[in-house]
Amino acid sequence: MSEYKEFKFGWPVVASSAMGIGLGMSPLPFYTIGVFIAPLSKEFGWSVDQILLALLFFSVAALFTSPLIGYCTDKIGVRKMVLISVFTFSLAFMAFALNNGSQTVYLSLWILLALFGSGTLPITWTKAVNKWFVKKRGLALGLSLLGTGLFGAFAKQYASYFIENYGWRTAYIALALLPLLIALPLAFFLFRDTDDPKVQDKLSQMREELPYLKDVKIENQVGHTLKEAIRDYRYWLLAFSFIPISFAIGGPIPNLETILGIQGFERVDAVDIASLLGVAVIFGRLVGGYLLDRIWAPGVAFCIFIVPIFACYLFMQPSLTYTMALLAVCLIGVSAGVEYDVMAFFVSKYFGVKNYASIYGSLYGFFAIGAGFGPYIFGKSYALTGSYATIFGYAAAAFLIGAIPLLFLGKYQYD
Repeated sequence: MSEYKEFKFGWPVVASSAMGIGLGMSPLPFYTIGVFIAPLSKEFGWSVDQILLALLFFSVAALFTSPLIGYCTDKIGVRKMVLISVFTFSLAFMAFALNNGSQTVYLSLWILLALFGSGTLPITWTKAVNKWFVKKRGLALGLSLLGTGLFGAFAKQYASYFIENYGWRTAYIALALLPLLIALPLAFFLFRDTDDPKVQDKLSQMREELPYLKDVKIENQVGHTLKEAIRDYRYWLLAFSFIPISFAIGGPIPNLETILGIQGFERVDAVDIASLLGVAVIFGRLVGGYLLDRIWAPGVAFCIFIVPIFACYLFMQPSLTYTMALLAVCLIGVSAGVEYDVMAFFVSKYFGVKNYASIYGSLYGFFAIGAGFGPYIFGKSYALTGSYATIFGYAAAAFLIGAIPLLFLGKYQYD
């Protein structure tokens, strides 16, 4: 049980990362866009696919910014990057309240959000987590990424409350204040990498209490360079796998309120059911993190990523009961709760952590392709057919296509 002592020393990084990731660019805009569809449609006359087109522009911008953020993080340090990025992300998110009905302005705001908010992605925070934890890295990553589930559930209800009572513009400002007032102060006081001079005494004590760390260079661990990683077949295997997986997971999430609405659910019920996604994400993070430390990670990922195929089947049914809807949302949520964890874990185990942010950042670009196109294609399919059944059939196939290659990753390169 001595390996659990890693949390005695690394808990500040885990706690601040959970808040930073949960109130960052990954969950907040993505999880809440669904509740803004109705008010934006009412005020500007936009269709569902027009609104969700923003996520395509958002993700394409992230495709270019995430490798750059990874590179800069490795060069200037993770602490500086997150402190700057949390602040700029909040300001960029507030600017959404300035939307005047112009599609050009609307899409430009999403591009700016990606430019100024990419430093709040798991790319940055998980670099420090990987360096603080060795034996319990999977669990630590799972706990660090819990924030996406916590705030994924909370943010929908939070935004919906402000929309109903104060309007959608105020709701955007209220959402943008969360990272500024919560994540930024916590990061300032708690978030430090292992190469920070202020934690060297803590690292010395950590080595004394955990003998297995005596031969581990926590401050400057080994690993592939980005060029070396790109030459490795595992890099391209991961890149290929995460495009269909992110498409299949990311596509339904912003559409959930609409999917449930056309099935006859009232708006309040639809938001409540969709909010359970966050609870399922938390469950997926905890279970996934626990299993990653004990079982070969590609096998864990394969099993979890094929489970949502049944959710796709449920959503394809012509009549969706309340129980079926809950189960389908939870199954997708569990897989969504593992995607970032396994990507971070794979990068650390197959490419090391010396240039972790650069490698993770470049791989995240492929993830962004699927996550960006998914919501728009789901919305477009609905606009053309009046149903989501066909696109869920493609999503089921995407889960299988993305999960199978993970079984060929082989043994870990770095322990």
